[in-house]
Amino acid sequence: MFKALTRPRRVVITGMGCVTPLGIGRDAFWDGLVTGKSGVRRIETFDPSSSPVQIAAEVPSFDWQSQLNPKDRKHVARTVPLALAAAREALEDAQLFPNDLSLDERRAFGVELGTGGGGLAFTEQQYEYWYVGPTYKASVYTIPSSTHGGLSSELSMAFGLRGLSHIVSTGCTSSTDAMAYAAQHIALGRQDMMITGGVDAPIAPGILAGFNLMTVLTSEWNEEPQRASRPFSRNRSGMVLGEGSWMYVFEELKHAVDRRAHIYAEVIGYGATCDAYHRVRLAEDGYEPARAMRLALEDAGCEPKDIDYVNLHGTSTVLNDRIETSALKLAFDGHSARIPMSATKSQIGHPQGASGAAGLGAALCAMHTNKIPPTINLDEPDPDCDLDYVPNEAREASINTALCNCIGFGSKNSALVIQRTDR
Repeated sequence: MFKALTRPRRVVITGMGCVTPLGIGRDAFWDGLVTGKSGVRRIETFDPSSSPVQIAAEVPSFDWQSQLNPKDRKHVARTVPLALAAAREALEDAQLFPNDLSLDERRAFGVELGTGGGGLAFTEQQYEYWYVGPTYKASVYTIPSSTHGGLSSELSMAFGLRGLSHIVSTGCTSSTDAMAYAAQHIALGRQDMMITGGVDAPIAPGILAGFNLMTVLTSEWNEEPQRASRPFSRNRSGMVLGEGSWMYVFEELKHAVDRRAHIYAEVIGYGATCDAYHRVRLAEDGYEPARAMRLALEDAGCEPKDIDYVNLHGTSTVLNDRIETSALKLAFDGHSARIPMSATKSQIGHPQGASGAAGLGAALCAMHTNKIPPTINLDEPDPDCDLDYVPNEAREASINTALCNCIGFGSKNSALVIQRTDR
């Protein structure tokens, strides 16, 4: 049994920042979710005409250059400015200004991020410069900027944070795992505060081609991109690649209370398992995703009846959605039919390793607006997917406790539980 959080100290969320296909900033993300907006459109960062898939969920109108010193602009992956912009918003939202912190405070402030592809798109670009030319355009920092570990270092350096600086890369579960580990570091007294969350930017020609080889992307909606991501729908035909960054400030409860911080929610439970089955596919029985959710509930001290909302992995692939539905039924016993659930990927595509962080943002949105964001494009549900996915329109609801579910390549499964707190 894997239980990550035994909490001598309580951990709360005090800041949030978002750079997303629905817009830049927390408010744009929240508004886009509850109004049922889609962030899927024709790819603009390169010409996709030669690809059978020509759509993705890109971050619109992102001024990435403003996030970087001019001399660094050619030397870092797109994930770096995405992460910096979201982290800056999260710190400002938390009313934490690193330049005002003492050295001891900055040593107790760490970074724990999740990413699936990290600098993979940057590597592709640099190899193109090298093999196609001109080679003088290739960055001298190709190696450190292509490796995942450099991503957390960029945030640590940008904000002068001298606590731990880690990257978690477990595929689609990366940011869920990273946020759980960030909470554990605080709970065990290793850090007082953490910037944590997820970032990915996998929209590049070679990466798109690789996903096409696996036949997991939909190619049927190039002319109607906003209808393309269709989790749990009878006529779903594959996922849509997405990108973005969702960052949070996690903080020890007393530390947050002492400085009178606004608290979004408390992180109360985490569970993770592996099917040990296949590089891409899930085991048909859904047992291990269900067990991850049950471990998260056990860690949180919750029963299935205590969960008011589930943010789903919901990729819009035929197999994944059906197995996730089966896993939810196993995890929540007879309570699965009454719990409202929704798939954020219907609106933002699949941001790979940032999926869990995006799902946490949706759950916080549900808690603090008393509205559950919908699963859009769910006009005709798959008969095998028969739970309450909040189809097409947001729903009024009071959310006290929520579970965020993630399922990744390599048969990895992770779940995180958050709860309102009155301190």
